[in-house]
Amino acid sequence: MIQRQLKLRLTKKQEALLYEQLPILTSVWNWAIHKIELDAKGGIFYTPKDFQNLLSGTSKTLGIPSHSIQGMLALAHQSWQRCFKKLAKKPKLKGNRNRLNSIPFPDPIGRPAGKKIKVPGLGMIRYHKQDLPEGKIKCGRIVKRASGWHLCLFIDAEPTAIPRTSDNIIGIDPGYKHLITTSDGEKVEHPKELQCSIKRVGQAQRGGNKRLAARINERIANQRKDRNHKLSRRLVSENSIIAFSKDDIRGLSRAGFGKSVSAAAHGQLRSMLDYKSRIGGGRYIEVPSRNSTRICSACGSSTGPRGHAGLSVRQWECSACGTPHDRDINAAINTLIAAVGTTVERAA
Repeated sequence: MIQRQLKLRLTKKQEALLYEQLPILTSVWNWAIHKIELDAKGGIFYTPKDFQNLLSGTSKTLGIPSHSIQGMLALAHQSWQRCFKKLAKKPKLKGNRNRLNSIPFPDPIGRPAGKKIKVPGLGMIRYHKQDLPEGKIKCGRIVKRASGWHLCLFIDAEPTAIPRTSDNIIGIDPGYKHLITTSDGEKVEHPKELQCSIKRVGQAQRGGNKRLAARINERIANQRKDRNHKLSRRLVSENSIIAFSKDDIRGLSRAGFGKSVSAAAHGQLRSMLDYKSRIGGGRYIEVPSRNSTRICSACGSSTGPRGHAGLSVRQWECSACGTPHDRDINAAINTLIAAVGTTVERAA
């Protein structure tokens, strides 16, 4: 399954129709969340099909196509299922602070013709031209973002295999001064354009222009995602084994590194490396980061800097064997050793 997003060019009538449907679908979502929760307390549970049939025949009354109502009920049922299985938190109600910004279309959508695509209930919609992979469009979703309306399509197609350029093995240590540091000594810098955009967000917020701030935040997120896509694709094509040092992202964000954690987006990069490694035929291994900076990669003794005072120490020398170390490179090598063993690391 491949996901693609199309930037839509709606007419005023189509946009007004979407704005009319969002508040009604918000009520449908809140009703579904309350209904499942209260009935579950009484021992009443629903299958997905039975729950969707609860509001059958209300399409004309609400003035919304039936497939949109069924799609919203299916999302609510799926959210509670994930909560009951302890895979996610309790689904939240929608309101002024947590607005509903998407409309589901669970039925298959026809292939676009030219620069137009037919969406149920809206007719033919123009979009900015974009190449789509061959395959059946299983379902879709219209999303309202700061930059406009987008149509997310889920296409039943196989992803393109990532070509292999070499069969190296690397360990990766994430950071905030440098985005990542690899065991072969490469350090990837943070893009400077993100820092400039973050300053513009603060200026827009202080000036009271919330719409401009939202558009800049969306642009930052898109740039960050594009950066991680390109970086993960390059790493997967160059390496057959990738070992990543897994930090406690939530703990770091609560410890005062919230903005740095958000800007780095290491969690997003890890997920991309994971699924792209499977596509490319490689291996992706996550290793706990505990003591990775303190252990000497040459002799294995814990002689490195420790504590909060040791965070500023970037270069150190092992007191046991006398080997000089770069803190980040040493941590990346230890990550690789923990993942694949000392034999493979020495052979490399």
